[in-house]
Amino acid sequence: MNAQSRPARPSPDDPRTWFPFRPATSDARIRLFCFSHAGGGATSYMPWNGQLGDGVEVCAIQLPGRESRVSERAFTNLTALVEGLLRVLTPLLDRPFAFFGHSLGALASFETARALRRRGAPMPRHLFVSAFRAPHMPQRTRSLYALPDGEFAAELRKLGGTPDAIFEDLELRDLFLPLLRADFRVCDTYQHTQEEPFDVPLSAFGGTTDPRANAAEIAGWQVHTTGPFTHRIFDGGHFYLQLPEHRAALLATIRDALTAVG
Repeated sequence: MNAQSRPARPSPDDPRTWFPFRPATSDARIRLFCFSHAGGGATSYMPWNGQLGDGVEVCAIQLPGRESRVSERAFTNLTALVEGLLRVLTPLLDRPFAFFGHSLGALASFETARALRRRGAPMPRHLFVSAFRAPHMPQRTRSLYALPDGEFAAELRKLGGTPDAIFEDLELRDLFLPLLRADFRVCDTYQHTQEEPFDVPLSAFGGTTDPRANAAEIAGWQVHTTGPFTHRIFDGGHFYLQLPEHRAALLATIRDALTAVG
C-alpha cells in the first residue's frame, strides 16, 4: 500500500480515537461511558460488552498516552482532560447515558458531569464511581507523581493493577512510567471547588483494603447528590473489580440501575 492509498489516521478529536470499540451504528437505549484508572485504557472495559443487558452500549473511553494512543501526550491536569472529553462526548449525548469511573476515572467522570451541567448540556441518568475518595475530602495519602522512579514504581506495585512485567523490564518501565506519572499528577494536583450537588442517582464502590479510598471516603460521595445514593464495599484492594466474582456483582448492580432508566 503506498502513501496515497493508506487510510488516514483519525484526528485526535475524532470519536473513533476516543471510543475505539464503539460499533459503527447503534440503536442502544442508553450509553454507559466508562472512564479508566491511572495507566488504564479502553480495553479494560471490553469484558463488559454484552454483560449489561439489551439496549446498553458500553462506550469505553481511550485517553491520550495509552494503548492505541500511546504516541500522544497524556493529560497532566484535569481541566484539559475534561475539555478534551467534552468535545467528543457532546455529539453522543443524543440519548440517555450514564457514567462509570474507576479511580482516576471516578474523578474525571465527576468533573465531566459538573462541566456538562455548567454548559446546560444533558446530564447522566446515573453516576457510578469506584475506588476514589469523595472529591470534597482532602487527599489522605502522599502525592506520588513526583517521586523518583524506584519509589514511584514501588508504590504502584503496592497498589496493584499494573502488570509486574512493566516494572521488571526497564524498556517497558521507561515507556509506561511517564504515562502513570501524568495520570497520578491529574489526581494529586486536583483542587476541589464547591458546587451544588447533583440531583441524579449516584452509586459509589470501593475495596476493604484500598489504601487510596477507605470506606468512609467512599460513603462521603453521598453529599454530591440530592438523588438516591447507594454504596458498597467489596472484599479487596484498589482493584477489587478485577476479581471475577466482584466484577460480576458490580455489573449486576449497574445492570439493575440502568434497567430502571426510562
